[in-house]
Amino acid sequence: MSMDMKLEAIVLPVADVDRAYAFYSRLGWRIDADISNEAGGRIVQFTPSGSPCSVLIGSGLTPSPPGSSQFIHLVVGDIVKARAELIARGIEAGKVFHDGGGGYNRFNPAVRVDGPDPKRRSYASFLTFTDPDGNGWVLQEITQRFPGRIDSGVTSFGSAAELAAALRRAAAAHGDHEQRSGQNDPDWPDWYAAYLATEQSGASLPR
Repeated sequence: MSMDMKLEAIVLPVADVDRAYAFYSRLGWRIDADISNEAGGRIVQFTPSGSPCSVLIGSGLTPSPPGSSQFIHLVVGDIVKARAELIARGIEAGKVFHDGGGGYNRFNPAVRVDGPDPKRRSYASFLTFTDPDGNGWVLQEITQRFPGRIDSGVTSFGSAAELAAALRRAAAAHGDHEQRSGQNDPDWPDWYAAYLATEQSGASLPR
């Protein structure tokens, strides 16, 4: 068995810590640490809502030039609502887009078509924004994982909002289930639980 190696933090190269601090604070991310030293150095650690991985900014943390981090991915359950929240927080978020070829290419601007994926496929809808230094972020809508991506025996949610979105999808699917069966399902808690677990793991959803 391989040793667990959990990604805990990434370092963003920024030129002005105060400016970057103001930007990432506006996103509403949790501030885990804000440490200054007598020499004028400063390290700040942010954690996006629902994320197990944190973001570090500071002076002298990395040899990479400011703005050189690109295509850092943030996963959301609803790309349209996520964009609305970013705009409300004063972030210049780009338009939601999808790959016009029907794939999952968010790296090549030439294939981008405005709007979420027409079938709202998981992994297929995106938007981008940048911080004041030019570090580039990608939001990707994921509602059901590809098979094998997550252990089917483990189900977890990063926030109450993420769980609520999953429950709404389960409720809609369960309504279809009851319509097909022609009767109310007294074991709906078991059905919901199976739906939530299999949706995360990418296994075949219950019908």
